[in-house]
Amino acid sequence: MAVSVANLFKERKYPFIFSLVVLVICVSVLLLNNNRYPYLSVIDFKKSESISSSPPKDSNSSIWYPKSEEPHNSEPPQDISSNLNFRWKFCQGPAAVDYIPCLDNMKAIKALKSRRHMEHRERHCPEPSPRCLIPLPKGYRIPIPWPKSRDMIWFDNVPHPKLVEYKKDQNWVRKSGDYLVFPGGGTQFKEGVTSYIKFIEKTLPIIKWGKHIRVVLDVGCGVASFGGYLLDKDVITMSFAPKDEHEAQIQFALERGIPATLSVIGTQRLTFPDNVFDLIHCARCRVHWDADGGKPLLELNRILRPGGFFVWSATPVYRKDERDKNIWTVMVALTKSICWKVVAKTVDTSGIGLVIYQKPTSSSCYKRRKENSPPLCDEINRQNSAWYIPLGSCLPQIPTGKLTSWPDPWPKRLQSRPLSLSTDSEAEKAFYEDTKHWSALVSDVYLEGLSIKWSNVRNVMDMNAGYGGFAAALIDLPLWVMNVIPIDGPDTLPVIFDRGLFGIYHDWCESFNTYPRTYDLLHSSFLFQNLTHRCDIIDVTVEMDRMLRPGGWVLIQDTRNMIDKLRPVLQSLHWSLTLSRDQFLVGKKGFWRPTEGELDA
Repeated sequence: MAVSVANLFKERKYPFIFSLVVLVICVSVLLLNNNRYPYLSVIDFKKSESISSSPPKDSNSSIWYPKSEEPHNSEPPQDISSNLNFRWKFCQGPAAVDYIPCLDNMKAIKALKSRRHMEHRERHCPEPSPRCLIPLPKGYRIPIPWPKSRDMIWFDNVPHPKLVEYKKDQNWVRKSGDYLVFPGGGTQFKEGVTSYIKFIEKTLPIIKWGKHIRVVLDVGCGVASFGGYLLDKDVITMSFAPKDEHEAQIQFALERGIPATLSVIGTQRLTFPDNVFDLIHCARCRVHWDADGGKPLLELNRILRPGGFFVWSATPVYRKDERDKNIWTVMVALTKSICWKVVAKTVDTSGIGLVIYQKPTSSSCYKRRKENSPPLCDEINRQNSAWYIPLGSCLPQIPTGKLTSWPDPWPKRLQSRPLSLSTDSEAEKAFYEDTKHWSALVSDVYLEGLSIKWSNVRNVMDMNAGYGGFAAALIDLPLWVMNVIPIDGPDTLPVIFDRGLFGIYHDWCESFNTYPRTYDLLHSSFLFQNLTHRCDIIDVTVEMDRMLRPGGWVLIQDTRNMIDKLRPVLQSLHWSLTLSRDQFLVGKKGFWRPTEGELDA
């Protein structure tokens, strides 16, 4: 009598056949999955399995986005590699190794009608975005790790000797064998930057580096030694300077592991929010503060926190020749017109002087001025954006209420309710939930479960930083985070500054203002879905490759559908990839660069 398959399973009379069928089913499932994830090795699956073996207690939490809850298209995702019908090629030109697309667009720069207000140092992005790869400098090697890098870097990584010769008498930088060495000197740091930092605090003790003053902007920063040494005081400094004849100064800073960005006070606003910096510093920064009706100083006033300080160390403060005296007279009138108060003015033992101004904490002084010059801004029609917005010629009103208060002392301010957060109770709840979310994700997954060697990470960028929770969760590691807020998303950058962190606005459809090979890790969390509605994913990936150092990582949290689109582009760049929890893609950039005629799409 024939035995039915159903009876075989029901009665288990043929254990060998039953086991064989089960084994075939398991192997089939395994093969199907392996075909589905052809770019992951068995080792990668073991890593992913070890991470996902302990799911979070709250399975509905937005932290994890389990696969069962992840949004999917009804159709299989399109393989983007079918659209990569081009060959990777090198960027061309003698300066290709340092190419910055939006600052090196010579065609646009040559067409400028004026350069009087530094228009040639501002952003002029090429269209379409270039899809070329940056060659490596000859002899490039993995950067020297922090903290040793603060004082010395490989010369071959930033092979620019011009500044060594130009500033040899000011102790900025010198060449020593295979290294560039930074002794901590500067134009105004005659006795060294450490002594200069102490001199500022001694001049005005209320500054209290690392407690009262946490977030600083250094204008025209040179090689950023001021910001580099303030890190010892628990102060983070956004150092900036233009890409100009002071060859590669910002590149030196970033290679040293010191926060810095390329920017200029020209005709457009700096890409920072209103009222966020605790202190702004300028040591011989070569900015004409009274230019164009005082617009450069009005721009500092816009971004300086109410009650914040401006430290100006320049020859008009302490020299008495006719030129300097005239500049000082103009500065006195200009600062008085915006109600800045001189709280200290002195000269140190080396003969270098400085003046410290303080911004008012209310608008009452503005209304008592004899002349309404500069005029008060029309707050109803005033643009709050800082992306491609012309410099203002008016004086913004000082915020009222809690926004005029000073943040809690560091480090308490990192976890305190930010002053700029909406007063809505739901906003406060969302902020604290976001902080908790990132603390758990970073400690449980990012630091423990992914193939990233965090001891090699110094310069980090969060490409869509939200409330800065990712940076806050990494605060105890010896690294710094550039928190980027995309211009097409919610404006949370003031909250980030309130927390004692810093960041910048940016549009990821364009190139970022930094040199090539300046970041060790790029992080994003569900960035690409909205981004790909406005620009091509390939252009964004090429920009990531430009910014990332060889040996550096990208850490991308996104939907599986979006990861499947990113994967072939990153693979074409010969990056090694691993996937965890079906949503965390880790890519590591190597030293590969294309050879002549090599097809890499």
